Amino acid sequence: MLSRHLIVFSLISFLTINLSSASTPRDPYEYFFQQSLGDLTEELEIAREEGKKGVFLFFEMDECPFCHRMKNTVLNQPQVQDDFNQNFHSISIDIEGDIEIVDFSGEETTQKQFSRKNRVRATPVLAFYDLEGNQVVKYTGATSSPEEFMWLAEYFLEGVYKLKDDNGRKISFTRYKRAKLKQKQVN
Repeated sequence: MLSRHLIVFSLISFLTINLSSASTPRDPYEYFFQQSLGDLTEELEIAREEGKKGVFLFFEMDECPFCHRMKNTVLNQPQVQDDFNQNFHSISIDIEGDIEIVDFSGEETTQKQFSRKNRVRATPVLAFYDLEGNQVVKYTGATSSPEEFMWLAEYFLEGVYKLKDDNGRKISFTRYKRAKLKQKQVN
């Protein structure tokens, strides 16, 4: 009888540990961002070789509370990390950084200068680049949740940013998000 209870207890403990670790937040610098080589043309090459859909840049700075919130509530989520690692080559850029890098066009610059060139004035900025190094989606500010962040990725992956409405206007991420929220309420 004791043996059976021990087996059941061991099985329950094993399942509890495995299920709880599946949703345990993980360090974004270890599981979300790739180590940058400092050459964005090389990063594009890696993304292409790995079959990624694009490059994701997270423009941040140390003193930014919204950047920290994103890293502590969104970018640390295993499902977000797994989905992004499957589709994107993700890199963090310090908008105040003096580290020298090579931009997507092959020009030497610093992280700070690259950020200015990309008109990053507030942080965080979430930017998606196609495999040619063209910025195609740019979102300024923190997303409210992992779900909203994944909608932003979906907006890029499904090419919604290229679409126009009946009046010939581009479909903004705000409109896309509003449609997703309505859809969620219906379901």
